[in-house]
Amino acid sequence: MSLTFTLDPAVDPALRDGILDLWTDVSNAGGSVGFVPPVTREAIRPELVKHFAAMAEGRTRLLVGHDEAGQVAATAFLTFNTHRLMTHWLWLYTVMIHPRHQGRGYGRDLLSAAEDAARGFDGIEAIRLTCRGGNGLERFYGSCGYKEVGRVPGAIRVAPGDDRDDVHMLLTLS
Repeated sequence: MSLTFTLDPAVDPALRDGILDLWTDVSNAGGSVGFVPPVTREAIRPELVKHFAAMAEGRTRLLVGHDEAGQVAATAFLTFNTHRLMTHWLWLYTVMIHPRHQGRGYGRDLLSAAEDAARGFDGIEAIRLTCRGGNGLERFYGSCGYKEVGRVPGAIRVAPGDDRDDVHMLLTLS
């Protein structure tokens, strides 16, 4: 079984709801995607709307992975840098694999699909992302070719007394 990745799929209610379910399930399973458990779909919805608005403005592209049952199983949002001196790289946001698919190599597949997509964008030479320290994510991204290029200690407050590093990662495409 593998995922089928689509860049810039048509956004319809099924896709919207699938992404909301994915984001909620990933967050509630402890995934580092901007929320801490417990979280509801309604708490996540405004963030998804922001992504959709950026897509409508042409600033963000959506990569989605569907499983064999046709359900949304993975996402990544590729966001172009709007600063005129930084348009040669983009951000990778909200990288998620559904918890039921963890451990099958789909995270690597998603990152590979994102890299392929970025290579197809005119003038893009690198991908940047940030991740929450303390969960081994920087090791995972490192194993996929990303290099740690910065770290802000304690920048992410998950809960009182639980501060995590904000780890900056870079994948050069050339």
